[in-house]
Amino acid sequence: MAQIITTPPNLPKAQNAEVGASKFCPGCGHGIILKSLAQTIDELDLQEKAVFGCDIGCSLLSWNYMNVDSVQTHHGRTTPVIYGVTRANPGTVGIAYMGDGGGLAIGAQHLVNATVRSENMLILLCNNTNYGMTGGQMSPTTMPGQKTETTPYGRDCEVTGRPAKGAEMVAAIANPEKSYVARASVGNIRNLKKVLKRALTNVEKGGFSFVEVLSLCPLNWRTNNADTWGRLATMEECFEVKEFVVREGLE
Repeated sequence: MAQIITTPPNLPKAQNAEVGASKFCPGCGHGIILKSLAQTIDELDLQEKAVFGCDIGCSLLSWNYMNVDSVQTHHGRTTPVIYGVTRANPGTVGIAYMGDGGGLAIGAQHLVNATVRSENMLILLCNNTNYGMTGGQMSPTTMPGQKTETTPYGRDCEVTGRPAKGAEMVAAIANPEKSYVARASVGNIRNLKKVLKRALTNVEKGGFSFVEVLSLCPLNWRTNNADTWGRLATMEECFEVKEFVVREGLE
């Protein structure tokens, strides 16, 4: 008689094993980002220090994804909640997780203020160029000509302006002596983990980190596998993947 042998998944300690399968849509990039974050927390042994906050939007589905102290906030308010935690509890490694809407639209004022004050935290922003949870409307990062539910003929930058580039904006106002600012992509997990390691190390040293990650949304993009990765390649042409600000001495 045939025997079925199963083995449990090899999950990071900082990932909540009780959650089970990802709550995100098939092909979504959130799961890649969050698992990479959990693995990095493990590598740096930050599980007991980390506090994870998530925004409204698709990112709210991560409210119990991480096996660290966590809080789910109002839309756009994750940044001030987390830097409130880090100010009240020095030594805490605060992580604010959000989408491009939560960070660059309703939460933009908090992003700017956290940056100029060099708040001791990591802002981790998932950029999939649309408002994913509410049906795929145009977001601050929707690319020129990109079709969404509210730009059925493609984004017209003469009407709506150009896409917001969060990493460049943050880099322009960040204190280079205390900050780490980078953009990564789910298309290169090794580099994503390298960037997250530097970002969290900078926070542990008492600095401010901002990481924007180019991500996938095949459901709202209405793309098959090949077209999904083709869209990501287009995003990488529109949004430069690199480190923008690296604090001196940061490994």
